[in-house]
Amino acid sequence: MDALAQAFTLHKLYEASDAGALLAEVGPRIRGIAGSHVDSRLMEKLPRLEIIANFGVGYDTVDVGAARARGIKVTNTPNVLDDAVAEITIGMMIALARRIPAADRFVREGKWPGGNFPLQRELTGRTVGIFGLGRIGKEIARRAQAMKMRVVYSGRHEQKREPYRYYADLEAMAREADWLVAIAPGGKATEKIISRRVLEALGPEGFFVNMGRGSLVDEPAMVEMLQSGGLGGAALDVFADEPNVPPALLALDNVVLSPHQGSGTNETRDLMGQLLVDNLKAHFAGEPLLSQVA
Repeated sequence: MDALAQAFTLHKLYEASDAGALLAEVGPRIRGIAGSHVDSRLMEKLPRLEIIANFGVGYDTVDVGAARARGIKVTNTPNVLDDAVAEITIGMMIALARRIPAADRFVREGKWPGGNFPLQRELTGRTVGIFGLGRIGKEIARRAQAMKMRVVYSGRHEQKREPYRYYADLEAMAREADWLVAIAPGGKATEKIISRRVLEALGPEGFFVNMGRGSLVDEPAMVEMLQSGGLGGAALDVFADEPNVPPALLALDNVVLSPHQGSGTNETRDLMGQLLVDNLKAHFAGEPLLSQVA
């Protein structure tokens, strides 16, 4: 925010008591947006808008089609958050396999003197299926291999130079995997692609990890299967209606819940912010954008 304020005239729409009044006042002068959640209605109120610098690698909250139709450029912040998201993914998997949150409560609630905590599972020797082998997916795969896991993947197309087995059919991959990690973008193309059938293929001994978007999974089906034992467990950093989490999940011991903090480290957010600012500076200097998506 300091860097934006130093380089540009900054109007903080999210702090406005009357957003409509602010847009009516400054809208005709706005040439760039830093942030996310930009739909066509907002674009219509900004006739001179030239660029939307999205804060995050995922840009599904920006109406890219509307931006493209208006000649508005869109950038995101790839690469700089890969390590942070990969780290927490493995952390969530370990937390779920070893039930670390439940074990912590077990000690804090004074239950240990009454008997040992139940035995849990290891990642070693298990198969993890990654849905979305992009930059972050590849970093997750490398770390999973360090945990002595077998890696397979599914996505829009096979990547010939990658050493992992490819599944064109997501359900078939889930049937062969012990763990299913979703790290694909959101949007209409992937909405509820982790369907009940995919979760059934993963089965009562399988674990689902969602680090992509809540829209990727059929959330009601997932909750029902976690309750009934049809799915072994889930580690979830994203949800369909954030920040609202289905109440049923809060009562389950076979889930690990996280408040969409995949890239939530000081180091990564600083790098994301710098890339956002650098894209804006490049645009207004007439230079090539660093990470243009539209």
